[in-house]
Amino acid sequence: MSEAVSAVVHADRTARAFALTSALWFALATSFGMIAAGYLIAPDFLANVEYIHFGRVRPMHVNAVLFGFVTPGLLAAAFYYVPRLLRAPLFSESLGVFSALFWNVSLAAGLVGVSLGYSQGREYAELPWGADLLIIASFGLVIVNLLLTIRRRNEPILYVSIWYAAAAVVLTACTYALGNVVWKPDTGALKGIPDAILLWFYGHNVFGLLLSPLALGVAYYVLPIATRSPLYSHTLSLLGFWSLIVVYTHIGTHHLLQTPVPTWLKTISIVDSVAMVIPVMVFLINIWYTVKGKLGEIHADIGAKFVFTGTIYYFFVNLQGSMMALPDVQRITHYNNWVVGHAHIGVLGFAGVTALGGLYFILPRITGRPLFSRYLADLQYWLVLIGITGFAVVLTVVGLIQGQAWYNGETLYRTLPEIQPYYVLRLSLGLLILAGAWVGLYNVVRSLYFPPRGGVPCA
Repeated sequence: MSEAVSAVVHADRTARAFALTSALWFALATSFGMIAAGYLIAPDFLANVEYIHFGRVRPMHVNAVLFGFVTPGLLAAAFYYVPRLLRAPLFSESLGVFSALFWNVSLAAGLVGVSLGYSQGREYAELPWGADLLIIASFGLVIVNLLLTIRRRNEPILYVSIWYAAAAVVLTACTYALGNVVWKPDTGALKGIPDAILLWFYGHNVFGLLLSPLALGVAYYVLPIATRSPLYSHTLSLLGFWSLIVVYTHIGTHHLLQTPVPTWLKTISIVDSVAMVIPVMVFLINIWYTVKGKLGEIHADIGAKFVFTGTIYYFFVNLQGSMMALPDVQRITHYNNWVVGHAHIGVLGFAGVTALGGLYFILPRITGRPLFSRYLADLQYWLVLIGITGFAVVLTVVGLIQGQAWYNGETLYRTLPEIQPYYVLRLSLGLLILAGAWVGLYNVVRSLYFPPRGGVPCA
């Protein structure tokens, strides 16, 4: 596939706005994460500052990563490639910029609410009710702009990246409303086991029906262009799309195998979790065969290098996810740091790294000049790569220590001295990710708004 050649002029103001949003929230989200990691080493760390104690700063970190960094980063790329693949201008750049501003206000309102103690207290659904309505409205603005752009297209064939982008925002607007129980503003939750089932239907689909489709859409766009190779198989791309939509929807209950959830629902979640190898391997075979023999071209393009690395993380996170859905494996891996490591591989390793790749791929194209600094982009790549990989390894080891200890009847307090050194190492590796986030913010801002003097970019 080559970039669409069209006489249409693209302003790309929406892509710029979401790119800046992503870079800013990445820096803030990792800062929240470092505060939370500090508490695990020293529980009294900043304990007198109630607005950022662990019970509040942890959900602030999670939601800032999900909806502040990763999603806007992937949407920035989508708002760049959708008009070009459709050979039509974005329906409304003004609406797009407003949607980015509204998105920031909505998320900031939610995080301030959590910081003040207003929380629904549910995993990935902590934001208070008012912020939930704002987030849903934000998705609605994005949906309108994307779908009306698709409607006015001049290209009759919808490339698979369009399928993924459109499905992600439409499905997530629905699952967000369901998972956050927006029709019950007093509690934001149902009662008992039905609430747990609904919550994990939503919680897992944040990754499976939002981050994954958006990230796969970016990969399908960036890698063929960077390597100047046609997509290996359009048929495989559609097979991967539909199998992801069908299979992923039902796997959230594998988080509840130790609870009194109906057995038939547990069985479906286990079977579909294992069946996730189908959409994952279909995608990986398709994209890796597309770039076969072109690693030099990938290395030369910093955006493509990030995106290709994201596909490798995608392989590992889904292999791990399918394994840990098996009851015998989950007896050791559940309710401990193994799951935390798994989440970081998926959200930061796969979706986050792919989002960074999308940003670095589109920045030179929407500004008309090279990145401010390829060196800083490479530095961010290695800081994030080493940080996330080390993070995942450390948390996986800690999870195995905890799981084996609890399985053999040891008390919680006996394991704490054993895992303390790992928490120190986790914090140290987190510093690399934090540094990478702030380096990236500086590079993105300079690339967008401060061209180098004399028109010569930094090396």
